[in-house]
Amino acid sequence: MDFQFTESERAFQKEVRDFLDANLKPELRRAHSLTPSVFDDPATTRPWQKILNAKGWVAPAWPSEYGGCGFSPAERWIFATEFARAGAPNLSPMGLQMVGPVIMKFGTPEQKAYYLPRILSGDDYWCQGYSEPGSGSDLASLKTRARREGDHYIVNGSKIWTTHAHHANMMFALLRTSDEGRKQDGISFVLIDMKSPGISIRPILTIGGDHEVNQVFFDDVRVPVSNRIGEEGKGWTYGKYLLEFERGGGVASARMRAMLRECEEIARRTGTLTEDLARRIADVDIDIDSMETTELRVMSALSSGQNPGAVSSLIKLRMSEIHQAVTRVGVDALGLDALVVEPRRPFYALNEPTLLTEDELVVTPEYLNGRAFTIFGGTSEVQRDIIAKAMLGL
Repeated sequence: MDFQFTESERAFQKEVRDFLDANLKPELRRAHSLTPSVFDDPATTRPWQKILNAKGWVAPAWPSEYGGCGFSPAERWIFATEFARAGAPNLSPMGLQMVGPVIMKFGTPEQKAYYLPRILSGDDYWCQGYSEPGSGSDLASLKTRARREGDHYIVNGSKIWTTHAHHANMMFALLRTSDEGRKQDGISFVLIDMKSPGISIRPILTIGGDHEVNQVFFDDVRVPVSNRIGEEGKGWTYGKYLLEFERGGGVASARMRAMLRECEEIARRTGTLTEDLARRIADVDIDIDSMETTELRVMSALSSGQNPGAVSSLIKLRMSEIHQAVTRVGVDALGLDALVVEPRRPFYALNEPTLLTEDELVVTPEYLNGRAFTIFGGTSEVQRDIIAKAMLGL
């Protein structure tokens, strides 16, 4: 795509760059660069979110009526690209990109007035209660039950692979409220206070050594019915709407390109930039260009009030595969040094000498954690099925 900026868009690009130069402190940039997990830790994101909130730049995708930036598609692309180039921390998408849009579209006026400002300020830190043991890709088979008792639901069951549940004070969850009809028809979308009695959290360490995901247990947890989003039994519809934003609402291409450049620099420094590796880097660059074009199409749809639709599955599929390709380049750029694993967290808190340089230190954990990219958020097989049915008419 020939993407030519207008004069006003170039002025906005300069404004973003000037803001980053003035506000993105070296310690925040370093913390982000040394995070091998999917999400930056709250210790990094919270101070950065406060800075962005003061500027009014927390929610580029939100409409201005709800406190969003009101950016055009071009401005959103510029914003995300410049942040990626500068190495800015990733704000948690759980509130801003996932539950926030659901509350805007399906929530009551009271829910919007209460939760949306708290998402912007970072006062609420969210996690997602979707997957369960035995209910991952077949999410409609979930069994965590919410039994209504007066003005409350009594919740029992378990959620798994719950990212940052140990940090979150709020969860948005799909819960079974009925066994009648199709299994999708008995699911409701409920907001849960993570400090409620009866909730316990068990950590799960990833293959890269991180404590990022958890299993969450519910034992007679009382949740007000007023915390339900929309109608009872319509949670499957709301959950699918949310997943379209999770899979297609961001701009992953800019960060993928920044990662690829870092890996290329490691290869140059270590002397492993062979002709074969250079060819692979070029191939990944072309894939990133293609994904970038698709992201621009999605942003255009969002700006006209449409949801991303099945194209979001295409972006999720390609982002997962490209991320894995980039991390493979990083491991090959390190050569035998990729066998050095220093499982100490958080990396950015380390002051003692390490065997690898800082940018090399996270390569192997990123590669290991990246194996899950084609599984979480909907497996690649599920995404291909959605694409075939919705886009190819199969």
